[in-house]
Order: sequence, then structure tokens, then C-alpha cells
Amino acid sequence: MCDSKKASQPRLMCRGFFFGLDGTGALHGTRRYTRPMHWFPWVKSFHIVFVASWFAGLFYLPRIFVNLAMVPAGSAAERDRLLLMAGKLLRFTTLLAVPALAFGLWLWLGFGVGRGPGNGWMHAKLGVVVLVIAYHHSCALLLQRLRTGASTWTHQRFRWFNEIPVVLLLAGVVLVVVKPF
Repeated sequence: MCDSKKASQPRLMCRGFFFGLDGTGALHGTRRYTRPMHWFPWVKSFHIVFVASWFAGLFYLPRIFVNLAMVPAGSAAERDRLLLMAGKLLRFTTLLAVPALAFGLWLWLGFGVGRGPGNGWMHAKLGVVVLVIAYHHSCALLLQRLRTGASTWTHQRFRWFNEIPVVLLLAGVVLVVVKPF
């Protein structure tokens, strides 16, 4: 895939990776493009770190919701403390989601990861990403309901809700590593 035989081409420039994984580098068979591949492992590393951090927040936030659902009616101080913790964690988790998504887009659009024929796994993974974003949003909505006292969920229901990001992470990792289709 890399052609570093020419003296005028830097060693870390690979042809064709941006527009296809076939190594031709052709865009409609007319032009050849090069992309600096030395950025790829950095972008991929940061993407993995931010996704793992984002999921850590998504694992813990519903656990705080479980504790909020179990607070006795007269414990206003405990309830306020848990609401404060949940709000700060949601804000921090949202800040982690932004670079995770940005680095993922950079990998997909900038380096062509998962593009071309035989990459149906990427479509499924993007579906999982949409589900993770929807789950994140639903956590924000649940926190609003908990703050206003409008939530009717029991701690058991929050415990089941807490398992959803585990399934989503498992699906995403299997799609990326195994590439079943």
C-alpha cells in the first residue's frame, strides 16, 4: 500500500489510503493522492482513549441514578449531593464524547477507515454510535426528570438501564475487531 521507492516522496506518505484500501489511490481513475500516514496511529489512539473515557462516564452515571432512586424521602442533603454529582459527571462525559466523535470522524473521513466494498461492519458500527449518542441523551433527560422529581423509575429499572452501555460497547468492539460483514 505504501510506495516509498521514489526519493522525492517521504517515507511516511502512503498512496491510496484516503480514497480506498485497494492501494491504487485513484479517484475515478484520474488522479493520485497522498496522505501523511504518520498521523493515523495518533488519531486512532486518541479516539480509543476518549471512547473508553466516554463509556466510563456512561457506566457510572446510571449507577448514580440507582442511588438517587433509593434515597429516602426525608434525605434532602443526600439527594442534592447525588444530583450535583450526576450533573457534573454528565457535563464531563459530554465533554469526553465530543473528541471521541471528532477523532472517529477523522478516522472515517480523513483516512478512509471502513470505506469501500466489504465494509458493512462500519455501517453497523455507525448505528451503534447513534445508539450510544441516544443513550447519552436519554441519561440527560432522566437527570432532568430526577431533578424535578418527575421520575417514576425504580432502582431496579435504573439497574437494567445501566446495562445498556455494556451491550453497546461489546457490539462496537466486536464490529471493529471481528468485522463480521
